[in-house]
Amino acid sequence: MIDHDSPISLTPVSGVTLAKSIVSEQENEHWNLPEGTILASGVRRGTSLIIDIVIVTTLLMLATRWELLHVWVIETWKTQPQYSLAYTFVLLASHWLYWRITGLWYSRSLGQKMMGLAIVCTDGSAVTSEMWDRRAIRKLIYLVPLVNVAVAAYEVARIFQRHTHQTNLDLKIGTIVAHANSLPPANRKHIR
Repeated sequence: MIDHDSPISLTPVSGVTLAKSIVSEQENEHWNLPEGTILASGVRRGTSLIIDIVIVTTLLMLATRWELLHVWVIETWKTQPQYSLAYTFVLLASHWLYWRITGLWYSRSLGQKMMGLAIVCTDGSAVTSEMWDRRAIRKLIYLVPLVNVAVAAYEVARIFQRHTHQTNLDLKIGTIVAHANSLPPANRKHIR
């Protein structure tokens, strides 16, 4: 029995289980996420995004004494478009800065921290600065009314469709959203 090649190996090679290797071969991908990692559901991810938007928008509303509401008032766009454009810039720039800075400092946003989530590369390593930039800029689409609902529905469908629970954003950047406590200590040392 030992003198021929067996198609089945009882010992995992380099920490990869038989199921992971089969899925990786079928999907043509390299799945190096540490064993035992629990991937985040669409509900947790959506909730953390809503928490983030509420935090930043509430702070902006208080800072502008509710003037930021003019971003969503069509009459203001017709009569004073310069104010609407300025407030739109403030809204988008603030959210981008929030997601970028919290990503660099904490390796996740405050909403993700509240939901117990962590963002790591597909191999379990820390997300780079360039990746945080790309994540932050692409998340701004969720601030555009009506478009946000369509994009969110599409992305949630992708989360449920893929075994990796990745959105198109995650696939393009090469990240995974997982439960922070399910990551091995070596992979979560950068997460605060």
